Amino acid sequence: MSTESAVILSIGGLAAAAGHGDDQRISDALSSGGGLKAAFGAGETVGGARMQAAGALAAYAAGRAISSPALARIGADLIRAQILTQVATMAIKTAVGRTRPDETEYSFPSGHSAGTFASATVLHRNLGWKVGVPAYAAATYVAASRIQVKRHFLSDVTFGAALGIAAGRTVTIGRGAHRFALAPAAVPGGGGVELAWIGRDQSRARPLISR
Repeated sequence: MSTESAVILSIGGLAAAAGHGDDQRISDALSSGGGLKAAFGAGETVGGARMQAAGALAAYAAGRAISSPALARIGADLIRAQILTQVATMAIKTAVGRTRPDETEYSFPSGHSAGTFASATVLHRNLGWKVGVPAYAAATYVAASRIQVKRHFLSDVTFGAALGIAAGRTVTIGRGAHRFALAPAAVPGGGGVELAWIGRDQSRARPLISR
């Protein structure tokens, strides 16, 4: 796992912990809207492990069938991301043992959120933001749907999303024309962390944020 992926997981963990106190309130508010049930109904199917795995396998098979190394590579990345995400999710679910809002078991983290954000990250890393933005939007929709149907709390989907992004980044190290990098930086009065935009030519990294 890269340093950036570890940072993303850490941020996800902190965000989940920070929002833990509001889990029940947000769950009740989002699930109380009768009209939202129909709007979010597709989230269960779209974000399910079977659908995500089927899409990954289809992309890989199509790439091989039409002799497209790029499509086959994306399919292979999607398959690896789903395997890594599901293994990590199940391990954490078993270790934490949190009860879901509907009183069933294994709430934390959300597997649907992790799987869809892993796929979105793979697509973003391979194809750029034009594909990444709608993919992340779809993943966010799936995550919201899990809260609406009382299968997960906000903290479950928050950490699930971070886990999926970290998994997607792990299997696509070096993919894409542009990447971000984190590095320590000296600033007046102390130290900080610098976020830099890195193109294909890593000698031309441009600082974006320094705190």
